[in-house]
Amino acid sequence: MLRTQIAIPEYRGDMTIVHKAGNIHKNADGLSRLELPNTPDNSAYVQTCAVPQIPIEGTNITEAGREFFEEVRQSYKLEKNGHILTSLLDKDCKDAVLANSMDDIWKTSYDNGRFHL
Repeated sequence: MLRTQIAIPEYRGDMTIVHKAGNIHKNADGLSRLELPNTPDNSAYVQTCAVPQIPIEGTNITEAGREFFEEVRQSYKLEKNGHILTSLLDKDCKDAVLANSMDDIWKTSYDNGRFHL
């Protein structure tokens, strides 16, 4: 079948595919069969959803409990850059000295505003 699909474009315009029904053509292949309608009486019926499924583009975690956020804060405190980061985010003002004490990749991400509590 694949060879036939590859060969057909070479003869575009010179070839016609004709459907032969019933007893005339006993060894039917995919090219010579008519497509059946997608109705419940068809044995190959595939039910389509009336409501399209919408992919999840993001999640909302504002309903997470205080325990979750406290666990995240505690895990940051175990790592030097994480501890500095949580200290910066807990303060209302920016502390440049504290921010400069982080490793470069953490400092760059902090300066770009990628972290928040």
